[in-house]
Amino acid sequence: MDQHTSQSPPAIVIIGSGLAGYTVIREIRKLDKAVPITLITQEPGYFYSKPMLSTALASNKSADQLISTSVDGMASQLEVTILGDTSVLAIDTHSQTITTSKGALSYGKLVMALGADQIRLPLQGNAATEVLTVNDLEDYAVFRQSISGKKKVAILGAGLIGCEFANDLVLGSYEVDVIDLAPQVLGRLLPQAAAVELQNKLSEAGVRWHFGTTVQSIDREGELLQVTLANGNIFTSDVVLSAVGLRPRLDLAKTAGINTALGIQVNRQLETSAKNVYSIGDCAEVDGLVLPYVMPIMQAARVLAPNLLGQEIALTYPAMPVMVKTPTLPTIVSPPAKGSEGDWKINPVEGGLEARFESVDGKLIGFVLLGIATSQRGALTKELPAILQ
Repeated sequence: MDQHTSQSPPAIVIIGSGLAGYTVIREIRKLDKAVPITLITQEPGYFYSKPMLSTALASNKSADQLISTSVDGMASQLEVTILGDTSVLAIDTHSQTITTSKGALSYGKLVMALGADQIRLPLQGNAATEVLTVNDLEDYAVFRQSISGKKKVAILGAGLIGCEFANDLVLGSYEVDVIDLAPQVLGRLLPQAAAVELQNKLSEAGVRWHFGTTVQSIDREGELLQVTLANGNIFTSDVVLSAVGLRPRLDLAKTAGINTALGIQVNRQLETSAKNVYSIGDCAEVDGLVLPYVMPIMQAARVLAPNLLGQEIALTYPAMPVMVKTPTLPTIVSPPAKGSEGDWKINPVEGGLEARFESVDGKLIGFVLLGIATSQRGALTKELPAILQ
């Protein structure tokens, strides 16, 4: 990059005010205090910690209390123009312009930090439309209002978010039913022995499990919702929360002619197939990987910021264990790469469990730690291969 150029740098425009969008801005500001940045978001533009949505009830925090910085605070702190409550309708990658619900603007570099939507299962019954999802702070406010003064919550999905919400709700004295087609909790992440431990601890706390089945229909019966399962079981609940997984937001990219697969496809510099357009976070796919977790976002933001400013740095992912926020039994997972050959070695310890996934030649390529064994996280992480070298 020519250090002697006196032209003012073109504006960087970022779509999305989640952790990905704001972390990129923070990283840019560490390197360049002056480059103009505009943030466009469908949300108001305040900053909050999305991972706290699944643990806020037990810690007695309302939706408003989760906002750590107001939109004005973010704008002045990061010296950024924020267009809140604004939808992006189209991107023209040739003229480098964006059409929004509040007019058009041009960009020098564009970052799509669009996030992901909760997957909605097609359900039958006259109350199918009453199923809630929690994907942002406003959803959470609706959820909290819906369960206020109520007793029973049914959760669709025993994955990461489903288990975290289940734990949070039982700690808040709710009766909780969890339904999942898989035979166990965290079906894609845990070996059976570890899943049984977590299930048992959450059962003791009050969670009821319905595995190997799906919800057939949800019907309103007066004050209650009647949940009918495919296996014929029927129970009632006050509220039904869906947490069956996330789907990257791709429509904007597709309409703009940008390559997508599982996510918006980017190279190791986080560039999409369109010139000067980048993507990061839950909507982005790097080398076939879509990783909707905090650590990959932080890692990617540290690489994207210098790339937006004219450097060229390639993204690598070290091993990044994921903490499952289930205080009833603290759980840390670092699953082996898809298609890895090897076996789980299970080592129960007093107050926990250590599960190691070892390759045929005995190398550690994944682990699960429960309870007291979570203290091994640092030591075991050092043994793991990088996710993306």
